[in-house]
Amino acid sequence: MDMLLSGIKVGLILSFMIGPIFFALVQTSVEEGFRAGAMVALGIWVSDTSFVLAVYYGVSYLAEIVKAPSFSLILGIAGSILLACFGLVTLLTIPKGLLTGVLPEYKRSSSYLSLFIKGFLINTINPFTVFFWTSLMGTVVVKDGFDGQQASWFFGGVLGTIVVTDLLKVILAKKIRYSLRPVHLLWLRRISGGALIVFGVVLLFRVLFLLQG
Repeated sequence: MDMLLSGIKVGLILSFMIGPIFFALVQTSVEEGFRAGAMVALGIWVSDTSFVLAVYYGVSYLAEIVKAPSFSLILGIAGSILLACFGLVTLLTIPKGLLTGVLPEYKRSSSYLSLFIKGFLINTINPFTVFFWTSLMGTVVVKDGFDGQQASWFFGGVLGTIVVTDLLKVILAKKIRYSLRPVHLLWLRRISGGALIVFGVVLLFRVLFLLQG
């Protein structure tokens, strides 16, 4: 039970971080509804679960890969380009109703598969995700000598908390949708797109700066 509570605490800390995942979830849920937002979240959860399994069964091997400068460079550049592209698409594909001042009805403009891939890629290509799960495994699970059952409870707490909090974000975003005017939805889309581009640029500069250092 202590391992589960520890995992929940870590999951809560992670869920309150504002990053590209947050903007992708909120913007998708507000514009396309609960199911669309949930599919983006599902992609995120599958990505996180894959990382947990990867670092648990190959922690020493992955730790060596993560330390390699080429890994940070490739992942950082790929992640920055991906985030910037998602941001540009968000800015350039504005629903006509928002421009005319008419609140559009929910209309899923993306397939469930593309929404799933969007969530999966934004989470997977983000270097923070790789370093987070690798560091968590090394500093908590390996250092404290967790056995298989303890590690399962701990990571179950982390992932379970992420699932619950992501669903709450999706539900709350859907709830406030009809409290917003068209101009608010337009600005939400602009802010989300701009934020993704900024995250991409910042990520690129961080990678280049770390390599120079």
